[in-house]
Amino acid sequence: MGSMEEIKIEEDFILIRFQNDSEEVVRFERPVSMGLIQFHFGLKGSAKFIFNQGNYALELKEEKSLLLYNPQKELPLQMEIAPKSWVISVLVSIKKFHGLFSEQAEHIPFLSDQNRDKKYYGEENISPSMAIVLNQMFHYSLNPSIKNMYYKGKGYELLSLFFNRNEDPNAEQCPFLIDEENVLKLKKAKEIVISNMAEPPGLQELADQVGLNLKKLKMGFKQIYGDTVYGFLFDYKMEYARRLLDSGSYNVNEAGLKIGYSTASHFIAAFKKKYGTTPKKYLLEKSL
Repeated sequence: MGSMEEIKIEEDFILIRFQNDSEEVVRFERPVSMGLIQFHFGLKGSAKFIFNQGNYALELKEEKSLLLYNPQKELPLQMEIAPKSWVISVLVSIKKFHGLFSEQAEHIPFLSDQNRDKKYYGEENISPSMAIVLNQMFHYSLNPSIKNMYYKGKGYELLSLFFNRNEDPNAEQCPFLIDEENVLKLKKAKEIVISNMAEPPGLQELADQVGLNLKKLKMGFKQIYGDTVYGFLFDYKMEYARRLLDSGSYNVNEAGLKIGYSTASHFIAAFKKKYGTTPKKYLLEKSL
């Protein structure tokens, strides 16, 4: 399944989340006004940006970012998002950007006087601290009324980390995620619980499997994914079950069994806790 969510944080400051969990390439097009800087972050999988009627393309790889800016011509978004890929894009006007970074402009190559009127395309690695913020943008449990404020804060945090090329700024206050190795171990832990969601391992067993101690697993997982291991897994299982029901190929009992509920009543109670309605009522409402 592919989904796109566009959040207008402020005037000339837009954040877009792309989540393609399907087995097919998802294409997305959107006009972009001239003078907007584009930041694209490959959180998972890959994507391709198409320019000049298909004559030129840039690939966005997993754990890489692209900065695109051209003051001479428009760069409309024409994206091909690969299967099982997540991308976050930030569009911000050069005027707003100068206002944010005017005192530090000399540290930002494309803002220097000699580059101000030139196009600038650059690829960078996503640092562990940036990966935390990006994952938090996908995994959050907040009241919808404060979602915009949450994304505004994360958007500014992401840009500040993007241009901080010194040592990891989170090293001191976050001793559990000071290196890429720990981030990769936590990512592996997430993949293990998802692939074994019907019968997930215990926390100690999971920690042993990925080579972290229990404290680092629990604290690091919550920092990256915004929830406990089993809280994250519960939300994932409910969303997976909802998609099974949407497909029309599974009834309520079968969907529950698929995600590890041997008793239908337990699955129904869990589904209602997540979505505020029972699976049967959910299907009836969809069919209306």
